[in-house]
Amino acid sequence: MSIVLHGVPIGGGIAIGRAHLLSQSMDDVVHYSIDDHEIAAEQQRFDQAVRATRKQLEMLWGSIPENAPAELGAFLSLHIMLLSDVTLTRDPRELIASLRCNAEWALKQQCDTLIEQFDAIEEDYLRERKHDVLQVVERVFKNLGGHTTELQLSEGLDGDAILVAHDLSPADMVYFKDSSVAAFVTDVGGATSHTAILGRSLDLPSVIALHHARELVREDELIIVDGQQGVLLINPEPTVLAEYRRRQRACVEARRKLSSIRNTDAITGDGTPIELLANIELPQDAANVLDAGAVGVGLFRSEFLFLGRDNLPSEDEQFEAYRMVAELTGGAPVTVRTMDLGADKSPRWLNHQLAENPALGLTGIRLCLAEPLMFRAQLRALLRASAFGKVRILFPMINSLGELKQSLTQLEYAKAELRAEGIAFAEAVEVGAMIEIPSAALVVGSFIKHVDFLSIGTNDLIQYTLAIDRNDDSVSHLYDPIHPAVLKLISYTIKTASKAGVPVSVCGEMAGDARLTRLLLGMGLRRFSMHPANLLDVKQQVLSSHLDEVGPFVARMLRSEDPDRIADLLQQLNAGPDA
Repeated sequence: MSIVLHGVPIGGGIAIGRAHLLSQSMDDVVHYSIDDHEIAAEQQRFDQAVRATRKQLEMLWGSIPENAPAELGAFLSLHIMLLSDVTLTRDPRELIASLRCNAEWALKQQCDTLIEQFDAIEEDYLRERKHDVLQVVERVFKNLGGHTTELQLSEGLDGDAILVAHDLSPADMVYFKDSSVAAFVTDVGGATSHTAILGRSLDLPSVIALHHARELVREDELIIVDGQQGVLLINPEPTVLAEYRRRQRACVEARRKLSSIRNTDAITGDGTPIELLANIELPQDAANVLDAGAVGVGLFRSEFLFLGRDNLPSEDEQFEAYRMVAELTGGAPVTVRTMDLGADKSPRWLNHQLAENPALGLTGIRLCLAEPLMFRAQLRALLRASAFGKVRILFPMINSLGELKQSLTQLEYAKAELRAEGIAFAEAVEVGAMIEIPSAALVVGSFIKHVDFLSIGTNDLIQYTLAIDRNDDSVSHLYDPIHPAVLKLISYTIKTASKAGVPVSVCGEMAGDARLTRLLLGMGLRRFSMHPANLLDVKQQVLSSHLDEVGPFVARMLRSEDPDRIADLLQQLNAGPDA
């Protein structure tokens, strides 16, 4: 019998192969009581398991393949740091003593408590960190029982093997990075989980959050992974299998053709040059930016330097990271967004109390301005790095002209400090503001006199405009990038900035969605920034588009307030003679 499961698409195309099941979940934990004189020995057994887990993770961190994605090391480091958290190392010891129970039971009780706390968090990014805790606990638990902690990948796996797991940790990724696997699927995970981030980096067909895949799939069963639509098909019917084989061949051929335009300039069919830039999260990512065909970094999310650690990175540490990106890109422009922390990205060292609705609280530039010393240290680091390349500074979540002026004042303070200390920096460093709140889009005219460029963050702009959390399954279907209100805000921002001669880019997911490339070109957008994996698809759309045809068509779309009509027009736009 055929079964179809729907989850979160991570990308990588389509894979057809045989299932290889990974058994990783904790077995039922047995509880037994211990005597008072056994408590110390049981605590020691727990401590030894923690030390063994740390050693294993450190060895894995030191053996990461050179061609592995940069995120892998950062996530392994996070798991190592989690082992220093008292909630995982001290509290189970105390439970062993207070409950007079075995170490496995104490660890399980503490893990359950932590997971309940994570599940109560509304913000998706923070809630997804429970999977990191589970992955670390799993390894400690196996060390307590003397079981192997590593994935048992069968030797001689065929190239069509598809991994099916309840979850995959960054440590697991080290083991199958160079293995002969075609794809992977997991029961758990979210759009911001480490599994999702690593899946995108590995560029393997993958789907997560399938809930029951590990339970329903049998070893060596034929399955199809559609990483584009987020679908897993188990034991497909012959007609379905034939269709997906056709789609797979088409996908492979399309990728082959796309590789031929990697070094082609992004110029529309009627001769208008378009800038295609890359989004990165970690300094090491910059090494692949130019190879992907990008002309620079349009968005370096600097907050990832601040996450997954127990302390605030120093100014010198930040400076080295920004300088690395500037040097790796060989003088190409590098736009660094100042730390966009708070809300769903709140590091452990940040002592601010979590607001009832963090997405509307102290986040983005608000947090930076509330912590001027922390903010100025980052600005100093960025300015110092500007002496080594074309570094540009981008302020996130700007809501008003007042916030923008305060941010610029802090930048001037940082410049004055560096001048007084005789430290070199680029005096004419370019500064920009992100437009990701509806209020900012509506008053963008007041910003353009004070900035060198603008960047539209469509992910948050859509979310705030439509009052929809796109990571909430119950309302995610309402998250609509072509909602007429969203299109009007984007169009108004682009037109206002262009009229004033201020460059504007889109750096959200809309920029990397090839279905929307012609729509954005018709609005007047000439600068796109996206995940490197999407760049060639977008470039292909640019090369086949003629602005004199696209512009009038998009104008019709912007005049409509009927979502269905807009969707129909978008389909016609992409199905034109040059599609």
